[in-house]
Amino acid sequence: MTDSKLGPIEQTPLRVQVADRLREAIVTGRMRPGDTITEMALAEQLNVSRGPVREAIQDLENDGLVESLAYRSKRVKPLTVREVSEIVEMRQQFEVLAVTRILAREASVDDLWRSYEAMEAAAEVHDREALIAADGTFHRCMISLADHELLAQLWNGLYLRIHQIMSLRNDLDVDLRDIARAHPPIIVALEERQLDQAIQLVSEHFAALAAFNPSDIAVRGA
Repeated sequence: MTDSKLGPIEQTPLRVQVADRLREAIVTGRMRPGDTITEMALAEQLNVSRGPVREAIQDLENDGLVESLAYRSKRVKPLTVREVSEIVEMRQQFEVLAVTRILAREASVDDLWRSYEAMEAAAEVHDREALIAADGTFHRCMISLADHELLAQLWNGLYLRIHQIMSLRNDLDVDLRDIARAHPPIIVALEERQLDQAIQLVSEHFAALAAFNPSDIAVRGA
């Protein structure tokens, strides 16, 4: 008889499941900046008690996605114009460093092509959420290929807000095919080891993201 070992069955705590569901709703734009969060209503929608919902909301506050208001009410944290601009700027700096290190390491970019293909397929069937997910995979892959631990940590700390901004931007009148097709030139520049071209393309990519009016998705404040 073959000696095979079976791993244990893992049971994810309910608060984690609820937090994951709410986090996804926020970063994909289904729950909008400024939306009120009500424990009782969410508990009824998710068919759970209020305890795990309360704990999950606390987790999202720690993520910076939810904020407290007067009288213990909660809402999806609004995006200010300044915050949107600063996040876009930081994301550009992170990825300029990433492409520089990818070329220095002579890393394979095959995984980037696979992410682009997933984006293109999603765009063809007008699946906005699938495209956003594939786009996120593309950019996380770039950070991973850089093989820079601190960069990866900083990126992960910022990524939820980046994903949220991308989702809200793509809610506007944006052709999904245009978003997908902005990525192959970056991959080609990396394959051909053209550092200046790769940096220019990455910078232009984020300039396009910053070109839309952030007041369309942000609450003016800071």
